Amino acid sequence: MAATTSFAQNKPLKIGESLPENVWSTPLQLVNHPQKTITLNQDKDKLILIDFWNTWCSSCLLNFPKMEELQKQFGDKIKILAVSNQDRLVLEKFFATKNGQRYKNVVSVAGDKMFHQLFPHKGVPYIVWIKDGKLLNTTDGAQVTEKTIQEVLGGKSSSLQTVVHMSRERPLMLSENFDNEKGLSIVNYSLFAKGRIRGMGFGSGFHRSGQTVYGRQFTNMSFLEISSAIANEIFQKQNQSFNEKRRIIEVKNPKALDYIKNTEGRVEDYNLYNYEYIVPQSKADSLYPLMLENLSQFADYNTTIEKRKVKCLVLKRTSTVDKLKTKGSEMTFLFSLSKTDLQNTSLYALVNSLNAVPTISLPIVDETGYTSNIDLKIGAISDLNSIRKELLQYDLDLVEAERELDMLIIQDK
Repeated sequence: MAATTSFAQNKPLKIGESLPENVWSTPLQLVNHPQKTITLNQDKDKLILIDFWNTWCSSCLLNFPKMEELQKQFGDKIKILAVSNQDRLVLEKFFATKNGQRYKNVVSVAGDKMFHQLFPHKGVPYIVWIKDGKLLNTTDGAQVTEKTIQEVLGGKSSSLQTVVHMSRERPLMLSENFDNEKGLSIVNYSLFAKGRIRGMGFGSGFHRSGQTVYGRQFTNMSFLEISSAIANEIFQKQNQSFNEKRRIIEVKNPKALDYIKNTEGRVEDYNLYNYEYIVPQSKADSLYPLMLENLSQFADYNTTIEKRKVKCLVLKRTSTVDKLKTKGSEMTFLFSLSKTDLQNTSLYALVNSLNAVPTISLPIVDETGYTSNIDLKIGAISDLNSIRKELLQYDLDLVEAERELDMLIIQDK
């Protein structure tokens, strides 16, 4: 209890501030170490890197071998310490798994509260650099390299870029000074930037009022993924299925639309995009068409949804006998390549799932005209022939044809 009380009042540190004295003497609970606890007293004069992680974080795990090599390379000059707020039992269970065994040499603090209070963050991996007992910097894991460590140890001007995690709850890059302005409210907001925002993770967020979505945010994503996510929302509103089969790419360098990876398999920062768009709640229904139009206006590409005549698979009924009508049981949705069980579910949900089957190269469109919910059970499927065989039990068939379909078109300007 004494240890808990000693750090309970610690406040988040700012860069340049000294760590509280109690940090050095507080016993740290460890896993993968002969001792159950250690203190940092003996490491006070070293460059200390606190590597925040969790078992579900694949990027954290990928960083571990690099961290081990750097620890060996620099020896007693540095101390790299993995820290997790997950408790000992969770960590031990993870390290006992087949995947966890690969990292069994990683010594980690378990059930941490103290460091999480001193260095709050919203995502992992998150690296805290401590030198001469002071907070030197906070970065992401990619910035921990031989070069940056040598810079810091040598007292040279550091190339480290500070990472302070931002919240998805507020518009990207909007100054907190905005909140101090009385009577001021956002009517429209847009940010479009190329390159990585280190203070945000990969992903997407929403601005909502109740059930109304009036803003959308994408961070550190490829142009192709952002434009496809916007198109997916537009298609869904029209009760259509969207996937890569509903895209037409007409650019000279299609690789530039997607993630570009380096020789180590890591995504290059320079080709990532960040995009946010907010509209008045009265225009929420037009959010995604406006986003696509705005994106097209300022990007290097034109992004539109147009009707194009394309080859597709048309879902049709082969008889007037209704073998689909639901018995009205509780809704069940189970779709997989080995077994499918749909109860009291829309036919749209089935078509949407069939569109995602990787061996089907053409988009599937529904021309059954069937609007009621369905019950449907089919066995294993692997290709078009196996799907057709299973669907025929319900007097359904997939027929290749040409149709004018809404397509996401991405073109060079």
